[in-house]
Amino acid sequence: VQLQASGGGLVQVGGSLRLSCAASGTSSSLYYMAWYRQSPGKEREFVARVDRSRRTTYSDSVKGRFTVARNGATNTVYLQMNSLKPEDTAVYFCAANRILSDYPYPYWGQGTLVTVSS
Repeated sequence: VQLQASGGGLVQVGGSLRLSCAASGTSSSLYYMAWYRQSPGKEREFVARVDRSRRTTYSDSVKGRFTVARNGATNTVYLQMNSLKPEDTAVYFCAANRILSDYPYPYWGQGTLVTVSS
């Protein structure tokens, strides 16, 4: 399974961005599709995830501002980011697994940089 993330860029405080991550190399629906991020000097942290049934989970730091969604037919996951803050600046990675118990996530995208300027 290969994951390709896109949509990062430079945005001002309070702005919005939409990230996309397309999975290829699998004909079956992935179980979890998730977003993580990593800022300079910090460890990678969980942002959001959506499961096969479209149930979503968010970190407290993005709850109410970010929305994760997926297209099951195309194995694509999206992250709509609103009301962006400077602390949201990071490289955003998508991740996925095939079954619930497959953790840590075995499949990772290459990352896309989001920079929020003040």
